Amino acid sequence: MKLQALAIFTICFSPLHLAAAELQRFEFTDRQMGMPVRVVMYAESQTQADAAVKAVWAKFSAINAIASDYQDDSEIMRLSRKSPMKPSEAIPISDDLAAMLGFGQQLAECSDGSFDLTIGPLTQLWRKTKRSRKLPEEDVLRAAREAVDYKALVVGKDTDTGKAVAALLKPNMRLDLGGIAAGYAIDQSLAELKRLGIDRAMIDSSGDIGCSGPPPGERGWRIGIAPLNPNAPPSRYVRLSNAALTTSGDAYQHITLDGQRYSHIVDPKTGLGLTRPAAVTVIARDCMTADALATTVCVLGPERGFKLLEKYPGSDAIMLLAPLRTDENPKIEVHETPGLKNYEETPTPAPEKSEASKN
Repeated sequence: MKLQALAIFTICFSPLHLAAAELQRFEFTDRQMGMPVRVVMYAESQTQADAAVKAVWAKFSAINAIASDYQDDSEIMRLSRKSPMKPSEAIPISDDLAAMLGFGQQLAECSDGSFDLTIGPLTQLWRKTKRSRKLPEEDVLRAAREAVDYKALVVGKDTDTGKAVAALLKPNMRLDLGGIAAGYAIDQSLAELKRLGIDRAMIDSSGDIGCSGPPPGERGWRIGIAPLNPNAPPSRYVRLSNAALTTSGDAYQHITLDGQRYSHIVDPKTGLGLTRPAAVTVIARDCMTADALATTVCVLGPERGFKLLEKYPGSDAIMLLAPLRTDENPKIEVHETPGLKNYEETPTPAPEKSEASKN
C-alpha cells in the first residue's frame, strides 16, 4: 500500500496553450484492484471522456484478473497451484503477465532478491499474523521462506509457438504481484488513453501516480511528496509530465507485536515485516518501475537502495526514516538522490487544492 500523495494543479491560459486550454477537465473515481482509483483527464467532450474512462476501468479489471492473489481463478493463482513443476512443464501465460514477471525477475536479480515476486507464501503468512496478532512459529516461518525463491520462477518462450511460458519449480510456491501490478495497470491505462486521443491525464491508484502530458497551461502535474507522519501535510511538491511517482511505507499499515512495530512490507530474506518506520517516494519514467522500486528501496535502505536506482535511468527518490530511538528532539532522517531537485518546486507554494490517495 502507498502513502499519502497529493496532486494539485491550476489551469492557466496563454497564447502557447490556446488549443489545449479549450479542453475540458473530467474526473472519475472507482474501486479497482481492491483500491480507490482516480482518473483526471482533459478531453474534448463528456462523450469522449466517458468512453475513455470506461476503457481504463476495463484495463484495470483485466489486469486484476491476471494479477490478484485474492481471486482463486486469477492467472497467477492458477499458475501457483501447479507448483512444483519441471521446466519442461512450463505453461503458456498472457503477454501482460509475461511483461510483469519479466520486469520483476530482472529487478530481483539487480536487488539480490530484495524484490521477489514469489514472496506469496510470506505475505500470506504475514496476513494471518496480523489477524491473529501473534508472530508465526519459527518452523512455520522457515517453511514459508523455503518456498520463496525467484530463481525457481522460470519465464521464457515456447520454442515451437513463440508464446510466453512460465513454471514454478519448488513446492508450495505462490506469486504475489502486489508490488508491481497497480503500476503496470496505470501504465497500460495511460497508453490506452493516448490511443483514444487523450494525452493529458493523471491516474492515481492509492498512491501509485502515473501522468501523461500536463494540464493545459502547466509544465506538469503538481504532486505532494508524502511526509512520514500521515496526518501532516506535504511540505514539498514536484511537477511531473510523462512520468510516475509512487510512495511506499507503513504509515497506514503496521502492527505492534510484543512491543515491536512491524510494517506490512515484508523482507523476503527474513520473512518478517520491516521494523523501522519509513516512507520512500520514487519518481521514474513509468509507474511499474516506480511501484516496484519504492518497495525495494524500503527493504534495502537508502545506501543500497539508491545504488540500485542508478541501474534505472530517470529514477530518483527520497527516503524518510524515523529515528532509531526516541529522545527529546527526535530527528527524521532524510535521504534523497541529487536528481530529485529537477522535479521539485522551489520555493514550494502553499497548496491551492489537494487530491489525495493513501497507502
